[in-house]
Amino acid sequence: MRINIAAGEIITRILQRKKRHELSPEDVDLKEMLTSILERANEFVPSESGSIFIDDPVLDESSNKPGKLYFVACYGKGSKKLAGAHISADTGIVGNSYRNGRPYISKHTERDPLFSDHIDKKTKFNTKSIICIPIKIRGVTVGVLELINRVGCVNYSDKDLDLLKIFAGYTSTLIQNSLDAKRFADMAINDSLTGLFNDRYFYLRLSEEIAKARRSGKDISLIFMDLDRFKEINDTHGHLAGSQLLREVGSLLSIFSEHHGCTPVRYGGDEFTLILPGCGAEKTRLLAEKIRKTIEGFVFLEKRTSEEIPPLKIKDIITISMGVASLKKNVKKKISLSHTRDAIIKAADEAMYESKQNGKNTVTVCRKIFPKE
Repeated sequence: MRINIAAGEIITRILQRKKRHELSPEDVDLKEMLTSILERANEFVPSESGSIFIDDPVLDESSNKPGKLYFVACYGKGSKKLAGAHISADTGIVGNSYRNGRPYISKHTERDPLFSDHIDKKTKFNTKSIICIPIKIRGVTVGVLELINRVGCVNYSDKDLDLLKIFAGYTSTLIQNSLDAKRFADMAINDSLTGLFNDRYFYLRLSEEIAKARRSGKDISLIFMDLDRFKEINDTHGHLAGSQLLREVGSLLSIFSEHHGCTPVRYGGDEFTLILPGCGAEKTRLLAEKIRKTIEGFVFLEKRTSEEIPPLKIKDIITISMGVASLKKNVKKKISLSHTRDAIIKAADEAMYESKQNGKNTVTVCRKIFPKE
């Protein structure tokens, strides 16, 4: 039996189960797990076809459209076309089982008003009977395990239903364990306040990108950033307001990163950094200027975010001092990887402090070569 699995990015998306714009953790390979679930289900309840559907947690709450259920794993005739595809959560027997959170047996689909044949038309398959079991995580339905056309029996039975309930629980446990593993991985590499990467991940990622740049002959740049007058916010409005402001800075940097392919990091306190693979110093300077102008003109804490933090509408106070360094411009050749990493960090850091000394709210491109003699 061949199990077809959706593409990795589809599985990562539908198992992310987080709000829009949050950073994703490291990918977890779930192919073996999903394959095992369907193989076991088919062993105990032999069927011509089977699928695992999982919903899409990244929904537009302003939209009245129903959600999507993705084929994350499937087998049977035509299933290769389905892996990674989706159906509307209000469609057919699967959608019904998903919406009401209850198992369902359809012994004669041609007589079942809930049955939709649009997948059969796509795969040229003939669905005669269906059994569906909701997959739940902590009491919330997140998907459906479906088998089609019982093999070796006239139809699906209550015994089959009991067996699939066991498998649905098994599936729920495995998915939850995967989510927990992803969450722990996330905690290890992400800053808990802003959601950006943390300094631990920064050093690993920078080393990796420098090694890639060396192999390819391309450049890599670094921006170091430090907020100006941040202490005034804490002193005037309290640390809760200061923390919210840092979150909003993190969100702005995430948006820039999505559009420019760079890695955003909270380096510590009110310091941030961006790793820009493939970018030279001048291109990086232009991006840094865009970020500087955005921070300068942004209205922080414009809306109430909690009972403790009123809408403060902080403007014309917070700016940012920035330093830019690049591998080709600021680092000596033929030094070790660790020395190269330290050198580009030092170059960007010194350029940032030069911006501070020159009146703040400015971008400085490092002119020195590191390491120094």
